[in-house]
Amino acid sequence: MPARFFVHLILVYFFYVPMVGSQPGPVAEQDNRAAEPVEVAAPDSVGNKIGATAAGPVNAAEARTGSGDDSALSTIAENRPQFNISFSKIFWAVIIFLIGFLAIRVLTRFVEALAERWTNLRMTLKGLIPVIRIFSWTFVIYVIIADVFAPPIQTLIAATASAGIAVGFAAQDILKNIFGGIMILFDRPFQVGDKIEVGSHYGEVLRIGLRTVRIVTPDDSMVSIPNSEIVNQSVSNANVGESYCQVVAEFFLPPDIDTVVARKIAFRAAAVSRYVYLNKPIATIIVNEIHQGRSLLKLRLKAYVLDIRYEFPFKSEMTEIVMREFLREKLVDPVQLSLIASDPVKINPNPTGG
Repeated sequence: MPARFFVHLILVYFFYVPMVGSQPGPVAEQDNRAAEPVEVAAPDSVGNKIGATAAGPVNAAEARTGSGDDSALSTIAENRPQFNISFSKIFWAVIIFLIGFLAIRVLTRFVEALAERWTNLRMTLKGLIPVIRIFSWTFVIYVIIADVFAPPIQTLIAATASAGIAVGFAAQDILKNIFGGIMILFDRPFQVGDKIEVGSHYGEVLRIGLRTVRIVTPDDSMVSIPNSEIVNQSVSNANVGESYCQVVAEFFLPPDIDTVVARKIAFRAAAVSRYVYLNKPIATIIVNEIHQGRSLLKLRLKAYVLDIRYEFPFKSEMTEIVMREFLREKLVDPVQLSLIASDPVKINPNPTGG
């Protein structure tokens, strides 16, 4: 009996008194109700009546605690951020996406047309195209998320975190390429319009995307190279953002040729070419090299062209003019040229005579 009395007393003290202490009316009534059983109760039934008296406040405390929990839950439910996706939001998101897609395409093509028209500004204008694409798509996505869907900040953070985890596990290669593209745009080892060599691929950079870099080879083939591969290997840039670049034409000559005359012919041919850029030096270099099992002289004619797209026309013109002058000056003869260009094994399959 004393144990039960103290249990009820503790429950009344911790649950009932704090809840009604701020209300003056109920406190006075509680004091009256608590005093009445003590004056009337017989000694043998004091415990029962005290238990009954304490049970009332305990039940009231439990009821009030339950109602407090309900009110707290309702408050949380009312303060919970509401986010609804309706058909109208999806419709306008699609419309804004299509408008942005068409606007970005028209803008980039307009800049490309200006670059092709103004040769002196071509490299600068083409270098702006990747930046225009990135900032334009960032603006379009921001408008769709912030103005059309307008999710609460809690929902946006939760969705971003969940999407980041999912994408991080499912699209690691794509993320590598995207970060590689961003590094290329900021580090700028090359830009649109440059002539680069990556691995076994050589050509003009046509486009720098978030996933790949597209180049056009001399055979007019387009090659797409993932950005992650470009970042992880060396890249050779022929013009580094300039409109001109160096072109090297090579000629294999017999060892007994007059090298002084040969160098003069090659230099003059380059100097009068319509493709050459005379603000840069013209150089002729002769080296000894083993070619197809023979010791030959290699003449390297190095000159700059006005435009990187003149690389192969200039090389073709130099080959035609220089070889014609060599034959006209009788520095070489057709038989020697055929021997140089032929396979020595086929010319003399049994050099020992056996």
